[in-house]
Amino acid sequence: MARPSVTLRRIGLADWRAVHSWASLPQVCRFQTWGPNTEAESRVFVAAAVDAWACSPQRRFVYAARVEGEVVGVGELHVRSRGQRQGEITYSVHPRVWGRGVGTAIGNGLLARGFGHLGLHRIHATCDPRNLGSARVLGKLGMTWEGRHRHTALIRDGWRDSEVFSILEDEWRENDDPETRLSRPDPGA
Repeated sequence: MARPSVTLRRIGLADWRAVHSWASLPQVCRFQTWGPNTEAESRVFVAAAVDAWACSPQRRFVYAARVEGEVVGVGELHVRSRGQRQGEITYSVHPRVWGRGVGTAIGNGLLARGFGHLGLHRIHATCDPRNLGSARVLGKLGMTWEGRHRHTALIRDGWRDSEVFSILEDEWRENDDPETRLSRPDPGA
């Protein structure tokens, strides 16, 4: 199966319905502290994500991921420390496109923004140890497994541990082959 072409753009208020189409599904939020979302919760998330683009200094960059013009996921880059040049990425994808490279494309776009445009030094991500698909995505992004933090979040089935992955700017630049970078957000976005 061919990998879909994924584009990232700033999230917009009209994207709430698309976000809700997967944020309301139990299998999507199984390992998260949020969800399954109500319509109101999805609207609040999208409104806050849109508002974050107007903050100064901006610390939160949320993108809608599109395949063939349809929003099928979101990705977020959160600047955790400007002084220490540290960031974190997260993503969420509709299950109907799981296993097709969409999460990897979102991650690549977020790393390009963080390292290429914001000048970050280190970007990390976490996932529940049971979320093997997400761990595979983080590995495909060239991120290094750093270890496990215990009981980092209380979710529906109890305390969740978090696997921690990271990548440094030099590591990313060494592997920044345009042919393998599936998606890059517009620098002006």
